[in-house]
Amino acid sequence: MTEERKTVTLEILGEKKEYPYGIQYFEIAREYQHTREYPILLVMADNRLRELHRRAKEDCKLTFLTMKDMAGYNAYRRSLCLMMLKAIHNVLGGEAEYQVRIHFAVSNGLYCTLQGVLEVTEEFLQQVKDYMGELVKRKIPIEKRTMDTRDAIKLFHSHGMYDKEKLFLYRRSSKANIYSMEGFEDYYYGYMVLDTSYLDKFDLKKYQDGFVLCMPTRKEPKLLPEFAPVEKLFHVQNGSLKWGDSLDIFSVGDLNDKVVSGHRKDLIMIQEAYHEKQIARIAETIAEQPEKKFVMIAGPSSSGKTTFSHRLSTQLSVYGLKPHPIPVDDYFVNREQTPRDENGNYNFECLEAIDTRQFNEDMTRLLEGERVELPTFNFKTGKREYKGNWKQLGKNDILVIEGIHGLNDQLSYSLPRESKFKIYISALTQLNVDEHNRIPTTDGRLIRRMVRDARTRGISARETIAMWPSVRRGEENHIFPYQESADTMFNSALIYELAVLKIYAEPLLFGIDREAPEYTEAKRLLKFLNYFVPIPPDHIPNNSLVREFIGGSCFDV
Repeated sequence: MTEERKTVTLEILGEKKEYPYGIQYFEIAREYQHTREYPILLVMADNRLRELHRRAKEDCKLTFLTMKDMAGYNAYRRSLCLMMLKAIHNVLGGEAEYQVRIHFAVSNGLYCTLQGVLEVTEEFLQQVKDYMGELVKRKIPIEKRTMDTRDAIKLFHSHGMYDKEKLFLYRRSSKANIYSMEGFEDYYYGYMVLDTSYLDKFDLKKYQDGFVLCMPTRKEPKLLPEFAPVEKLFHVQNGSLKWGDSLDIFSVGDLNDKVVSGHRKDLIMIQEAYHEKQIARIAETIAEQPEKKFVMIAGPSSSGKTTFSHRLSTQLSVYGLKPHPIPVDDYFVNREQTPRDENGNYNFECLEAIDTRQFNEDMTRLLEGERVELPTFNFKTGKREYKGNWKQLGKNDILVIEGIHGLNDQLSYSLPRESKFKIYISALTQLNVDEHNRIPTTDGRLIRRMVRDARTRGISARETIAMWPSVRRGEENHIFPYQESADTMFNSALIYELAVLKIYAEPLLFGIDREAPEYTEAKRLLKFLNYFVPIPPDHIPNNSLVREFIGGSCFDV
């Protein structure tokens, strides 16, 4: 008979220390809180993410996570949502029939709607805020329990959480983790903070047909930023949301219903037709303005910019225009001139990585009717090359310029504003996991990029995940600040795409070693993709945006 273990050895900040076997992580976090500027929300035990209520039962290296870490920030966001829902439940009363839906990011918060009992008023929001403040002061534990999936389905039905009920009908696991706050129960896709005392930074703002749950950012966890919604972006996202509702697809469970009932082909065709109609409208708008000679397309990574530019070019041709796609990447400075970031790596996202002088000289000469030889960038040698690609603009010629800096007038400083038509494109996922678990737009783009990188560049999923934070920083610095300057926006997300990408992404994610730093993120994405019933790519047309990532496109992408 083995002797009962009495201690565990934990390596913390480079030093090993013994603790009683089974000590809860929050006790250790309290001891080391003075080493962190912000509250410790989760811990990493070796390479496994752990909530603070869990107990240390193995020797390991312990790392503390705050809101400055993505996992910690997401735990704050999820826990804050639970606290808000608990407060609404209290304000409306347990017998009221209503449904709160948490949709997409607006400013530094989440856009929510309340369906059922009443109009959202300032008075109501103040009551909810006051109760949330009480919960923070009372330090209410966020409790977690595991139950059979069948019992969870019954529980969600009894609470009127029908999207969750539908989601769990397709769940493979026999168990489900349920979180509760003073008896108010819900399900969340991810970990939570220890108790409500951690959730002291929030606000509720009435907005459009609903309200926004405001929260701090990772950059400044102690501050609530000014509520500054991006109006054009909101209307694109809200329009996509309403279009999904018109198809009776709000959540992953709704999508799964369509797949298993044999309607996947129809769904694909409807979505592709919807995209084509939108692209045709943009082309018509451009064609009605003959002074527009440069169509500037910009958007974050894996938005489908290349396929979109080709499809837009086809539609422009319908109106008698002669479009010529030009990637801004062809104007990269030679590799040895490329700026480096704070880690010494090449910074391809900054504007200084582009030879803006040469770009403006060439574009200005084209606008003046001259014949110009355009470069091609050789990514293998890291140099620009000239291979006889001559252009000259006639009356009906138009340049379709695609690159991350397309909306920044510093890229095209010499071109008259009236000659440019700006388009912002992004994959703004309109689908929710369920009522209270949104699908972040960045998750959809990360999965797209992972699949494409593996197929076209030989880059592993681990490498893609590792570089993603750097990519995101580049987007926040060089793309998002200019999105409202666009003349129009295009949402490239396809309502069915994650069910297709699942087939390609899962093997890549399973290939990440358990000891790799990227394993935690891979595990999270695998859990997320597990919600989807897969859709084979058979019926996806070869000009679809999703083909840019899975292969089989009729375009050179």
